[in-house]
Amino acid sequence: MNIFDLTGKTAVVTGARRGIGRAMAETLAAAGADIIAASASQEADGGDVGRAVRGLGRSFEGHTVDFRDREQVEDFGRKVRHRVDILVNNAGTIRRAPAAEHPDEWWDEVIDVNLSSQFILSRSIGSSMIERGSGRIIFTASLLSFQGGISVPGYAAAKSGITGLVKALSNEWAGQGVTVNAIAPGYIATDNTEALREDPVRSKEILSRIPAGRWGAADDLGGAAVFLSSAAAAYVTGAVIPVDGGWLGR
Repeated sequence: MNIFDLTGKTAVVTGARRGIGRAMAETLAAAGADIIAASASQEADGGDVGRAVRGLGRSFEGHTVDFRDREQVEDFGRKVRHRVDILVNNAGTIRRAPAAEHPDEWWDEVIDVNLSSQFILSRSIGSSMIERGSGRIIFTASLLSFQGGISVPGYAAAKSGITGLVKALSNEWAGQGVTVNAIAPGYIATDNTEALREDPVRSKEILSRIPAGRWGAADDLGGAAVFLSSAAAAYVTGAVIPVDGGWLGR
């Protein structure tokens, strides 16, 4: 038996249109899972990620969901909740400005997308998982779940909140067959880190601290997502697993 096989499972991946979410969706599909994707600009046919998933022989379903809008998140949850074995809460946004100049609307947007919407969707889908007695919920945390960062107070607060939410949900749901964990990416080469990678000073500072000696790639997150979704992780819950090239150990 292949304990990493996800054949017959259906996974919701939010923020799957690009970057880390796309990589996780494609890797879960390669392991056998059918994919339901949702993001603010997700095409119904999935665009590139949809073609990749179908090319792996799995089904794909796309939904456009604005994760700033609680009603849209709740409606999406109601539509899919009874079909979902794996929920990957990956949708996110970041706003950069020094804390003394950080606008209220940026704070609200980041907290709504990165934390509040993820609780709302987990509550909806998680309650159905509890009824069935099984399920996997995975959040995308961050190095800033452990550190404060610079000029991203809303993002740091939201990602720190994710670690608390993982533990809270795990405490309540693990005994009912639903594991809840998070993956904490390190510095990954995505749109969110483009400004840092283009800053020669910050990029050099960051690379000098990563023992692996490189920026991470989105594909580096796929294996952890499959592991936490699979039978291999049946006794792993309430954990935040760094995938950071050794950053936190430095």
